[in-house]
Amino acid sequence: MNILLVHAHPERTSVTHQLAGISSEVLKGQGHEVVQSDLYAMGWKAVFDEQDFPSRANRDRLSFIEESGHAFANGGQTADVEEEQRKLLAADAVILHFPLWWFSMPAIMKGWVDRVWAYGLAYGYRGAGNAHRYGEGGFAGKRALLAVAVGGPEIDYSPRGINGPLEQLLFPITHGTLFFPGMQVLPTFAVYGAAGLDDRGMAEASAAWRGRLDRLFEDAPIAFRPQNGGDYPDRHVLADHVAPGRTGLAAHIAEAGESRRVRPGD
Repeated sequence: MNILLVHAHPERTSVTHQLAGISSEVLKGQGHEVVQSDLYAMGWKAVFDEQDFPSRANRDRLSFIEESGHAFANGGQTADVEEEQRKLLAADAVILHFPLWWFSMPAIMKGWVDRVWAYGLAYGYRGAGNAHRYGEGGFAGKRALLAVAVGGPEIDYSPRGINGPLEQLLFPITHGTLFFPGMQVLPTFAVYGAAGLDDRGMAEASAAWRGRLDRLFEDAPIAFRPQNGGDYPDRHVLADHVAPGRTGLAAHIAEAGESRRVRPGD
């Protein structure tokens, strides 16, 4: 298999960098081809702006959707964006390594997504608007996994913890960034207390991470509801009979053993 590792931390001794190094070692040892995007080392341009569109469709007004679609369809993207898209399209699995900064990914990684997730590829797939999203799209068939270094203790991210459950905090990434264009997203791997992790803690985290890597193509993905699987009749809102009484983020994840309505012909 082909694995893309994308990581974002400027410090080479950080937990993020150490886990990325383990990923490369383990996956190569398993016979996989590993490609990396070390965003800080690359000097990745994080800001999505007019410089991303050397040949504009409309010089009078900057519409990111219009210009992104025009550039993607006409070979007008910048070379760095094209290279990252090439890596993504070749990958069977994508692992994002990053520290949790203000409850999300670092700006440089968010900028990687902003610039690389082009219209016509990650959204507006095949010029069909929102017809292919949440389980379908340009990255369908790929696995995705977050490996997150969390500074605070695990208890703060427990179901009633003060920071909120980690998977809910990361929902905009797992569901909105990765599942939206079709990826199957695995449950997040987190190292808690990363800011003060000692040698023993790092050894335990490393062993746990090696175990997750061994199951990269075996673990079941998060059961996000696909847009076109029947749960969203109008492609916008859950049907009344689906997850009755449940609202918010959790309603968009099927529970274990839940019966699913299947469309005719599926």
